Amino acid sequence: MPTTETDDNPYLADPPTEFEAVDAISESTAREQAERLREAVRYHDRQYYVEHDPVIADRTYDALFARLEELEDAFDLPTEDSPTRRVGGEPVDEFDTVEHVAPMLSIDQSGEAADVREFDRRVRDEVGDVTYVCEPKFDGVSVEVVYEEGRLVRAATRGDGREGDDVTRNVRTIRAIPQRLAGDHPDFLAVRGEVYMPRDAFQAHNRERVERGEEPFANPRNATAGTLRQQDPSVVAERPLACYFFEVLDSSDGWETRWAEHEALPEFGLPVADLVERVESIDAAIDYRDRLHDERDELDYEIDGAVIKVDDRGTRDELGATSRHYRWAFAYKFPARAERTTVRDVAVQVGRTGRLTPVALLDPVDVGGVTVSRASLHNPDEIAEMGVAVGDEVRVERAGDVIPYVAEVTEHRSEGHYEFPDTCPVCDSAVERDGPMAFCTGGMACPAQLRRAVEYYASDDGLDIEGLGERSVRQFVEAGLVADSVADLYAIEREDLLDLEGWGERSAENLLAELDASKEPELPDFLSALGVPGVGPATAREIAREFGTLDAVVDATEADLQEVSDVGPTVAAQVRDFFDSEANRRALADLRERGVEPQPYEGGGDELAGVTFVFTGSLDGYTRSEAQELVERHGANATSSVSGNTDYLVAGENPGASKTNDAEREDVPVLDEAEFEGLLDERGV
Repeated sequence: MPTTETDDNPYLADPPTEFEAVDAISESTAREQAERLREAVRYHDRQYYVEHDPVIADRTYDALFARLEELEDAFDLPTEDSPTRRVGGEPVDEFDTVEHVAPMLSIDQSGEAADVREFDRRVRDEVGDVTYVCEPKFDGVSVEVVYEEGRLVRAATRGDGREGDDVTRNVRTIRAIPQRLAGDHPDFLAVRGEVYMPRDAFQAHNRERVERGEEPFANPRNATAGTLRQQDPSVVAERPLACYFFEVLDSSDGWETRWAEHEALPEFGLPVADLVERVESIDAAIDYRDRLHDERDELDYEIDGAVIKVDDRGTRDELGATSRHYRWAFAYKFPARAERTTVRDVAVQVGRTGRLTPVALLDPVDVGGVTVSRASLHNPDEIAEMGVAVGDEVRVERAGDVIPYVAEVTEHRSEGHYEFPDTCPVCDSAVERDGPMAFCTGGMACPAQLRRAVEYYASDDGLDIEGLGERSVRQFVEAGLVADSVADLYAIEREDLLDLEGWGERSAENLLAELDASKEPELPDFLSALGVPGVGPATAREIAREFGTLDAVVDATEADLQEVSDVGPTVAAQVRDFFDSEANRRALADLRERGVEPQPYEGGGDELAGVTFVFTGSLDGYTRSEAQELVERHGANATSSVSGNTDYLVAGENPGASKTNDAEREDVPVLDEAEFEGLLDERGV
């Protein structure tokens, strides 16, 4: 049933923001009001996403939506296609595979104008003169959306072009995609669209991720693809996805041209790009692409070229398709952005030690074959020295071909430079400067520092507590289950977990068992898990070997610590400062009070002193970390890569090709598991 825009609906033009209490109205009144609210929300969604002409403020829209939710909850009124269904539903274990209504083939493409002209020659040789429709080539994720009797019944990813994943529940949460068509729509309509994350929304979302201590997405397309693949629709509902439609795959009504489709889709409430043009020649199509290239930085969505399509559908049918792509369409690509790009925002990341790291959020750019959308600005002094400001053009490099950083400002487009905040962006505590570095003074009262500390405590470099990742730690901190220190983990109870979204009986029991098993950790693992500055797993093992017990480490002087291999004056001072901190001593006391007691370190001697091992593949008798710990306990070094200093590569099942190739090049002996154990026996381990 199409949406009607009638004058008697009070929520269309000038709706109220306050409503009478739900217990003061009858069920029939609630049903009538809810239906009008659904109609209004759909109308305002269309005004925003299709017409780009909102008629009410966001606050008013939010009030209408909240009232609809309230009525549906109070009177048990929700319908399958109600706008409130966009908040998501229960997670799924896996996606079903569905066959597309019509093949969703790829499009032949090139960045060379000569190839575009060759496409045009082939078309005209076969069918004569044609008219083309030119449209932006969105850099998003292609989906098929199917409507029956005007209602959204299915959505699927492109997949292999013939079938894809059923992502209907996720697509229902995207406000730009109507759950019910408007106007005089066909009885059946299958349309192809591109789901994307608007650039402004992408930068804002990445900023939030950086400030939460999470890895930002590399580019809007990755963000979109990762979101659509989420098995929990409520996560999708929280992310700012949008969609443009650009092709009718099948319909009970017919249109003779692509241009007619383009004009019809908005009448049904389906958003289309406003930069679509119809041209009479390939030269005009090439000009269109060049103009689009000049405008791309001004758009709020990522595009990577222009798509040129034959307009007439009958001509398309005559041209047909190969097994992989249509013969009636061609994509004229843009060259990749390389090294120079624009700073869209600056976010400040809070580390587990409180250090504040400024991060430039960029228009995605290709640097050495890698797409980069964030780059380090190092520290406040570097920002001031370079004069970096939001909106400036900068040159990005990758340190050691790995870590991207802003090397220089190539064009100042703003006055002054980014002003580093005086307070922590997460907890509002004062920021203190230590030379060029800046630190949050909030300590564990800062949720970001607390989260990072707990994540590290549970990580592979810490106690390796399975089930304690970024998502669960964030849940615990936000719910107040972890409020002061890592010791709070050991006060979490089964009922606490079951009250949280996404936790069931089995996952709760598994985590509690993992926490219980972590109460008697090896001393090196515990020292590493504490996150003492300068003390990673290798240094923690050397300290444990030297002192044997936690109490001895806590009481060691700087001079004592400098006797440890790999510990110099700087690390010795950092260790001493860590254990002199009243907050850290209190956290240690809390851990012990809750039953956490590191085991005295029983070193295995120096039977393997001076020997360096590298491990690859799967071993039957050990995990890789257990094998590394075993040889290190007996004086050996265990490294992650093969070099001329490596004595043995121990290769289990399915070894890494790069390590075995490096071993062959460096003439390093390769041992299987039996030979490795024979070596241990020979050395008396």
